[in-house]
Amino acid sequence: MIHRKLIVGPLATNCYIVGAESSREGVIIDPADEAKVILREVKDLALDIKLIILTHGHFDHTGALKEVKETIGAEVAMHKDDAAHLREYSLAGEQFGLSYPVPPAPDRLLQDGDSIDVGDLHFSVLHTPGHTPGGICILVDGVVFSGDTLFNYGVGRCDLPGGSYSRLMDSIHTRLMTLPDDTIVCPGHGPSTTIGAERQGNPFLNS
Repeated sequence: MIHRKLIVGPLATNCYIVGAESSREGVIIDPADEAKVILREVKDLALDIKLIILTHGHFDHTGALKEVKETIGAEVAMHKDDAAHLREYSLAGEQFGLSYPVPPAPDRLLQDGDSIDVGDLHFSVLHTPGHTPGGICILVDGVVFSGDTLFNYGVGRCDLPGGSYSRLMDSIHTRLMTLPDDTIVCPGHGPSTTIGAERQGNPFLNS
């Protein structure tokens, strides 16, 4: 599996490019900012991007979506519970002095348990509400892209509109902590970790 992490934008958001070695088909997860950087990496990897997946709709994960989609023509997929709020999420960036184009509406609405096949890769959708109502994690080949649900020794904030600490912790315990310890966690911000490391040392999970 091809796997690249790009740290982009003023909030240091992780954008991931994931592809199949055999077919050179791939996906972009969270085109957060710096569209030209993302597109250059796609070109360097010689990937045919079939889908752009959003772990949730916040502006710091969708800032480059419009330009990336218009350039490569790939469909956009996200959970249905965040899709209706894309515009307001985008405009929320202005509170931080950040302005982004309003993202295009998704072409595909996801729900828990959906499977996304790209080349010989099989992505599974885990609905993990809490940070936002429609937050999802994406599982593929022993790697889970956790968006802003779970971080390295941290969890997503829940004080923004639609957030819920109780739902977030339930999502983490019932959807992520049930994965094998050696599952690699690639979060929306910060360094990667593993489910085992978080199970043992994440203070939010062991308080």
